[in-house]
Amino acid sequence: MKILLIGEYSRLHNSLKEGLVQLGHEVVIVGNGDGFKNYPVDILLKNNYTKGPLNILRKILHRLLKIDLNSISIEKQFNTYKEQLKGFDIVQLINERPFKTIAETEKKLLNYILENNKNVFLLSCGYDFPSVDYAMKKKFRYSILTPYFEDKVTKKEFNPILLHLENQHKEIHYYLYKNIKGVISSDMDYHLPLKGNSKYLGLIPNPINTDKILFTKNHLQDKIIIFHGINKANYYKKGNDIFEEALEIINSRYKDKVEIISTTDIPYNDYINIYNKAHILLDMVYAYDQGYNALEAMAKGKVVFTGAEQEWLDYYGLEKNTVAINAEPSVDNIVENLEWLINNPEHIITISKNARHFIEREHDLLKITKKYLETWEK
Repeated sequence: MKILLIGEYSRLHNSLKEGLVQLGHEVVIVGNGDGFKNYPVDILLKNNYTKGPLNILRKILHRLLKIDLNSISIEKQFNTYKEQLKGFDIVQLINERPFKTIAETEKKLLNYILENNKNVFLLSCGYDFPSVDYAMKKKFRYSILTPYFEDKVTKKEFNPILLHLENQHKEIHYYLYKNIKGVISSDMDYHLPLKGNSKYLGLIPNPINTDKILFTKNHLQDKIIIFHGINKANYYKKGNDIFEEALEIINSRYKDKVEIISTTDIPYNDYINIYNKAHILLDMVYAYDQGYNALEAMAKGKVVFTGAEQEWLDYYGLEKNTVAINAEPSVDNIVENLEWLINNPEHIITISKNARHFIEREHDLLKITKKYLETWEK
């Protein structure tokens, strides 16, 4: 089959493409590479107005004249590839705004895709109306909106999330749900808000290519290495402030036992190379399930502090803190769990092995790819 994957988010579509190609399908990814992470795509739609003086100019023109230069640029680039974006057997959108343009432009580009391709599916992955609406109604015990509710950030700073509740975005949401074949969730944080939705086709876990990700046995001869990668734009959304406060306490108590490595906004490949030597990785706080960074680190045998809530444990039939450490939004909780591992390093070895086995069992690339194919074909 000819398959078009639109948008990229945390390398999900790149991994899925690897599986689809192995099974003999022709796959094209179109997108912007997910910003500074710079994931590979086949058709690159550059965000030319998101940095430096051009970004300032874009903001001024948008404020004064309601003109968005980046959206105009993306549409022009899209139009040069129009003939290459039609006639696919399957199209999958990474989320409700895969082109990351203003609502008017987004709907125009999505309309072209829907009119020129038979079977269009949607992933609930990243921010979208169902998940943000669910979080806004406080149906999660905690969520990406918790820092907003706690006044850690302003409404303006959280606008990229909150815009999914605005009428213009809701129009895109309802337009898509009217025209797509169905929606698939990538993990528990998107599964829960979609339960009972007539378009919902179910949860398909993120595909991980364990042939490319080697398991590294943890050696604990010297200090325990803790890695914390900060994404500045998502500092509060990921709970980086909580991790940093916890690390300060750990460093003051266990300076002779731990080495702490922190990075900020580095490309994906550099990020991977730096955390490879770590035993423990601090991923994110406000989640019930793991995203790609966490899953790839678990596949390598890292002990990951991430979303591992009770709903996730129940879904996979797991015991708490045996595969990943549930990072609750509490400095005391993070410190307590880090101390438990520092003082009982044998648990690092056990969790490391369990994490790899879990990824092989539940996130195997070809197994997950086949689930996508079965869901699309049904």
